Amino acid sequence: MKIVAIVQARTGSTRFPNKVMQRIGGMPMIELLLLRLSSSQRVDEIMLATTDDARDDALAEYVRGLGYSIFRGSESDVLDRYRGAAAAADADIAVRITGDCPLVDPAVVDAVIEHFMGTDVDYASNVSPPTYPDGLDVEVFSRDALERAWYEASTPAQREHVTPYLRESDTFRRANLEDWADHSAQRWTVDEQADFTVIQRVFAHFHPRRHFNFREVLQLRVDHPDIFSANAHLIRNEGFTMGTGQKLWKRAKQVIPGGNMLLSKRAEMFLPDQWPAYFSRAKGCRVWDLDDREYIDMSIMGIGTNILGYGHPEVDAAVQKTVVDGYMSTFNCPEEVYLAERLIEMHPWADMARLARTGGEANAIAVRIARAASGRDKVAICGYHGWHDWYLAANLGDAENLAGHLLPGLEPKGVPQSLRGTVVPFHYNNIVELQLLVAKGDIGVIKMEVSRNMGPEDGFLEKVRKLATDNGIVLIFDECTSGFRQTFGGLHKMYGVEPDMAMFGKAMGNGYAITATIGRREVMEAAQSTFISSTFWTERIGPTAALKTLDVMEREKSWEKITATGGEIGRRWQALAAKHDIPIQVNGLPALISFTMPVTDMLKYKTYITQEMLKKGYLAATSVYVCTEHTPEVVDRYFEEIEPIFATIRECEDGRSIDSLLEGPVCHAGFKRLN
Repeated sequence: MKIVAIVQARTGSTRFPNKVMQRIGGMPMIELLLLRLSSSQRVDEIMLATTDDARDDALAEYVRGLGYSIFRGSESDVLDRYRGAAAAADADIAVRITGDCPLVDPAVVDAVIEHFMGTDVDYASNVSPPTYPDGLDVEVFSRDALERAWYEASTPAQREHVTPYLRESDTFRRANLEDWADHSAQRWTVDEQADFTVIQRVFAHFHPRRHFNFREVLQLRVDHPDIFSANAHLIRNEGFTMGTGQKLWKRAKQVIPGGNMLLSKRAEMFLPDQWPAYFSRAKGCRVWDLDDREYIDMSIMGIGTNILGYGHPEVDAAVQKTVVDGYMSTFNCPEEVYLAERLIEMHPWADMARLARTGGEANAIAVRIARAASGRDKVAICGYHGWHDWYLAANLGDAENLAGHLLPGLEPKGVPQSLRGTVVPFHYNNIVELQLLVAKGDIGVIKMEVSRNMGPEDGFLEKVRKLATDNGIVLIFDECTSGFRQTFGGLHKMYGVEPDMAMFGKAMGNGYAITATIGRREVMEAAQSTFISSTFWTERIGPTAALKTLDVMEREKSWEKITATGGEIGRRWQALAAKHDIPIQVNGLPALISFTMPVTDMLKYKTYITQEMLKKGYLAATSVYVCTEHTPEVVDRYFEEIEPIFATIRECEDGRSIDSLLEGPVCHAGFKRLN
């Protein structure tokens, strides 16, 4: 009976790329593993089973150079790869070893093989249930059993993880080898950088010995527990249940502060430890994750960037033509002129425009120009206006100044203390508060959102306009979020109040990066007295996308559609809450509709909604940023799926434990987690 140890390894690990070639004491991890495994007394041959992806060429060549056999096959169907390897080696019995377990103990390998031989079974292991440390996993199965599993296993998990079908199907005889004590909580495998740190420390302790046994490592943990502290927080076989996006998110947090570039898209803001995190493609109001699972986006739709839905064919076609024709050169793109003219045409009070690519940039541009025009530095703000120093300076001296402006718990670390007092907040609809700030005589700019969670009362916007005019203050309306939601252009058009400057972003390019600052000539000309410039504000894609997006919006009257849909969603939330006797508050512009429940466990309920709706194929929580692709059919189906969740929330309000229903941590809110 020929016994072949088949070591599965690849360099394209999602959580820890190229881990098998990482060096430990000068030797690649895969070489250490093979060296230790070669001491087995029962294994006749060792074969590396890697993928046929070009990324694994170097791995295959390196291991071949060490004198081991190589088989290359499917990256995703590892069961098929194992079957091919067993056939190539003419194995009667296969021993499965994974390439991320460099502490593999040949004595344990031999013990499982002997257990297999002595019990007359199809499959034997030390993992069902596990009692050995994670990283000493050994599975032994006959060639016939492998062939049968290959033929019958059908689910992606059964194909990717090789042995689930062998372990779960009633058609196989199985045996398990258990140690004298349960050490399964010990983690000696390498899935993440923290695991690798532990393994490095273990080999460093025993250096120059490489053939120490696992009992010695167990004793080392007793004598020096600090060596094993780096990965103590990780869970055994976590990768078996984690999706590709979750694995990549864990990897991202090792190399990107915070994990990504936008707070609002962090997994912790939705469903910590369970959120798919990354997409492979998107169309209409549907998104596919890295494992090609499809979801209907009844959430924030790219943070409100896609009023026309993802991948609108006309907008994408215009952009694709631009890419083919060239989108950057020494010359300027003519589309920036056309877009400036189009925005001014929509807003007759404005005479000039400056373009950028992000909302934070547009806000910074507007404040710089307004300060230059007014000759005064101090800015009174109301609402959310981005991340730049000028805005976060509001929290210098009082970290709660911005708590009512979308970002509770935000600390202004890194913002120069010299900016203290240059930005002062006021509350929406509180004209007296603003009048008192202006009365001090040093406010040069009033910068505010036209509306976010509530509309103006008692002529608030008109009073702000008059206050600014009477005191020579530049009034800026930040429409980066509100623009094109309820009118074709700025929301201020609906209220009949004209600012001195306004900014637009988010939806103006239907997902392509473009923002604009428009204003009166006498204000905008001040841009020439300061320096505002950036290379990539001159690329062609953003303006091209915006021009086509505006064409489609105007033709389809998109603002009317999304306002009607959002209003309907809000009404149906209220009706659903009333049916189940749940207190609810619906907030925001209709096209940016959201709700809260003024109850103690609100954040837990939000997490539960996301958790359960994800299972049903929806990205959903307590906000819906509406797009034209949210058809009545989509909305109807959404409410069919969410109603049972509201019913469960009612049960929790009546005494059922919400904690018992949550399958992971509670989502975060702002920069501070709310308990």
